[in-house]
Amino acid sequence: MEFATLIAGPTASGKSALALRLAKSLGGWVVNADSIQVYADLSVLSARPTPEEEASVPHRLFGFVPSRAEYSVGRYIADVAPLIEAARAGGPPLVIVGGTGLYFRALTEGLMPSPAIPEVIRAEWRARAASGEDMHAELHHRDPARAAQLAPRDTPRILRAIELFEATGRRYSDWLRENPGVPLLRKGEWRGAFLNPDRDWLSRRIDARFLAMLDNGALEEMRRLEAITPPLPANLGVMKAHGAPHLVRHLSGDMSLEEAIARGQQDTRAYARRQLIFARRYLAGEAWRWIGSGDDYAA
Repeated sequence: MEFATLIAGPTASGKSALALRLAKSLGGWVVNADSIQVYADLSVLSARPTPEEEASVPHRLFGFVPSRAEYSVGRYIADVAPLIEAARAGGPPLVIVGGTGLYFRALTEGLMPSPAIPEVIRAEWRARAASGEDMHAELHHRDPARAAQLAPRDTPRILRAIELFEATGRRYSDWLRENPGVPLLRKGEWRGAFLNPDRDWLSRRIDARFLAMLDNGALEEMRRLEAITPPLPANLGVMKAHGAPHLVRHLSGDMSLEEAIARGQQDTRAYARRQLIFARRYLAGEAWRWIGSGDDYAA
């Protein structure tokens, strides 16, 4: 029985508006699948649904993670599993929406089971990452194949691969090949829509939305995060929101607001391209339908 609709797509493509429309029409719940929208203290810069939108339809897994906490795909699967079980048992249907392709892949293909990592190993490598060491280079020495798959700033997944190697002596890429996961959503229980709008339209929308975020308090939001003591490490998940590092540099006096805006917009456009590259490889099976816009899907 189909009870879940997955809505993916690049940032600023209109996913949230479509999810809200579908959830209202289906009498369902909107469930987050965005790794930045989970953070409690980052609503504006993460483009989280507004309080009015959240009040109009039940929303789950939005804004519930403390800023100082790291959040992983493993934690996401653990948090979303009870919602899926409830829907499978006859509860409200789910509209799962977000821009984190890895979450959708874990939902539909499974998450690699990994061994427990000794705390001494975990603590050592997280301290080294926080001190500014080049974790991507460290991973390249141990597992070049996995390093090639990850962006240098993708600290959580880089650390996971390093820690697995240090704990087991096995490369993450080898472990993944030998230990496929079990999908949380079974075939026939879900359908997927990937929004793939015109590139020029999307670029203009990204730039305009970044400016709107500033008008709605994004700079003040980052100022509050910067005021947290002890200071949040720059490589923490909440500090990786698109544009956040540049706004932090502006607040410290190292960058003009105009440059921070330009770089934030550029980073967001680059992220949208990476989302599309990932989606073409992993979100393009028979259950996924690629469409130009939310209006096309609703029609």
